Amino acid sequence: MKRKLLALTMALLMLGGALAGCGQKSAETTTPAPETSAPVETTAQPTQETGDTVRFAVLNGPTGVGAAKLMADNDAGTTANSYNVEVFTANDQVAAGLTNGEIDIAAVASNVAANLYNKTDGGIQMLAVSGLGVLYILENGDTVHSMADLAGRTIYATGQGANPEYVLNYLLTENGVDPADVDIQWKTGDEITTLMVSGEADLCMLPVPAATAVQLKNADVREALDLSAEWDNLQNGSHLTMTTIVARTDFIEENPQAVENFLSDYAASVEFMNDPDNLALSSDENPAQLVASYGITANAQIAEAAIPKCALVCITGASDMRSAIQGYYEVLYQANPDSIGGGIPDDAFYYEG
Repeated sequence: MKRKLLALTMALLMLGGALAGCGQKSAETTTPAPETSAPVETTAQPTQETGDTVRFAVLNGPTGVGAAKLMADNDAGTTANSYNVEVFTANDQVAAGLTNGEIDIAAVASNVAANLYNKTDGGIQMLAVSGLGVLYILENGDTVHSMADLAGRTIYATGQGANPEYVLNYLLTENGVDPADVDIQWKTGDEITTLMVSGEADLCMLPVPAATAVQLKNADVREALDLSAEWDNLQNGSHLTMTTIVARTDFIEENPQAVENFLSDYAASVEFMNDPDNLALSSDENPAQLVASYGITANAQIAEAAIPKCALVCITGASDMRSAIQGYYEVLYQANPDSIGGGIPDDAFYYEG
């Protein structure tokens, strides 16, 4: 265990620029940060049966949405495990916690998961695929109806050096557009929101819930392209698979029941968040209210519009996870091997249970 922890700690120094973004086994991102960078912590209640508290981390934005019900149930003391949950604003913050042993289980961007596995000599494993594509091209206008229409245009985007950049470049190339022929201006989510809401910018690429927030603030902004649909149109045998749940390998080995409990708790949370009928529940149980209350989105209005577009899933089991994400990793590897730590993860990356 000491050897793995040392490998994990040393790996943090190697991640650098590569970072930007269940339950029963079944048969791309960077998200704009809120004004405050302080993590939001929920205090575990003493009524859970397990003796140890699992340290679980999520990101604000789509990466954390699936865990909102788990967080509420944890506060109510009804989860199988007891959790200490923190909501962070950037993948590198979570990666640091995993590598120094302060976080046990975390939701991270899919390229970060592969990076951590490769850079830590197997010190991280994937427990679940938790989210598919959440990227959209928005337009102040009505001129873009295909990826080819982006040629020669200026587009404001967030996610340089992470899933969004690789996804955009891949889709442009596959649709006959040289990314060099598109003026991609990399900005923060807040900067892009200001430009789009004011009408100063015509085009942007954002993930939900940032994309839905822009549309709520400026009714003239339309959803020009769903990049998940554009990816599927290529029929390349893969899907846009942008978020995952990972855990430290030594934690998995030492706490197998806690891992199984987590997968059950998380699967129940995703099922609850995906049920559209739950958006009509009272405020203390409403998924949108939960997401906002834990600082995952700025407010419940944004969360309500974003949740149906968050593409939440809980795909577990080594074979099913590999089938869901392997093709995506192959695309990232071809685009930039360093984006996933220099190599496509082998079979040991996927938790079998």
